Amino acid sequence: MSALRGAVGLRASVVARYWRIVCETQIPRTGASHMSTMRRGLRRLNSPLAFVAAVLLLAGCASTTPIRQLLDDPGRYDGKSVQIKGVVKESAGAFGLGTYQVQDNTGTLTVVSQSNGAPRTGDRIGVKGVFQALFTLGSRTLAVLREQSRSFP
Repeated sequence: MSALRGAVGLRASVVARYWRIVCETQIPRTGASHMSTMRRGLRRLNSPLAFVAAVLLLAGCASTTPIRQLLDDPGRYDGKSVQIKGVVKESAGAFGLGTYQVQDNTGTLTVVSQSNGAPRTGDRIGVKGVFQALFTLGSRTLAVLREQSRSFP
């Protein structure tokens, strides 16, 4: 729980710094009325509500997608970057290439790695990559995640 508070605190400080930069940026005066309107708009962004909205937006950016959700709606995620977390169930690799299956509490997805090899079976892992739906037959979907990065939470 303290790690979560630390992550939220870090995100909040990053957002606060960003808002400070945006709100303190001097807009050159050109005499045009739209510039003063823009300056007023930037001042409004300094409100606590805007800050909370920005923090929630950033918190959503790093979320993981349940594997079942990917497999139930493959068209929605096909070609998009997603992040999953789970346990490595099976893995095989050689010469820096690898393939492995990640299982969360909703399903199992095959991950293909072209540079990191395969992690060990049983490892807890977080993977970010591009989801590719290969085909759907009835209620079964064959899909892979092309690994871009991985972490061991």
